[in-house]
Amino acid sequence: MSEQMMPPQGAFCWNELSTTDLDAAQNFYRTLLGWEIKEGTAPGGGMRYSEIVVGGRHVGGMYSVNEACGEGAEGAAKLPPPHWRIYVAVDDVDASAAKAQELGGKVCVEPMDIPNVGRFCVISDLAGAVLSLITLKGASS
Repeated sequence: MSEQMMPPQGAFCWNELSTTDLDAAQNFYRTLLGWEIKEGTAPGGGMRYSEIVVGGRHVGGMYSVNEACGEGAEGAAKLPPPHWRIYVAVDDVDASAAKAQELGGKVCVEPMDIPNVGRFCVISDLAGAVLSLITLKGASS
């Protein structure tokens, strides 16, 4: 997430594709939707991470689930299918994770920091739908 401008509480703010073929996904979405793809590495790690830029705004990213989970027979068994993950801005990730649990949801990924980006967690609602919550570090409203 290059540009850190904190959207209001509850706003959808980032979309992320986890895919098994990053090059093919980049080409597909670039051709279909005219997205600009900026190559880079994931914050805090050497994993390849591409940002999606639309109209000059950084709106999302994509990465190879193979790199994130490991390749080979052992890693392949752990790979989730390709999927999009959406992020919603919250004022306090830890408080929001606790509130989700209080309301009967589940915290799938405990709140954690993303170096130079902010703090996030992954929750699921009562039916199991998954959503990521994020507070951007040093972001201005």
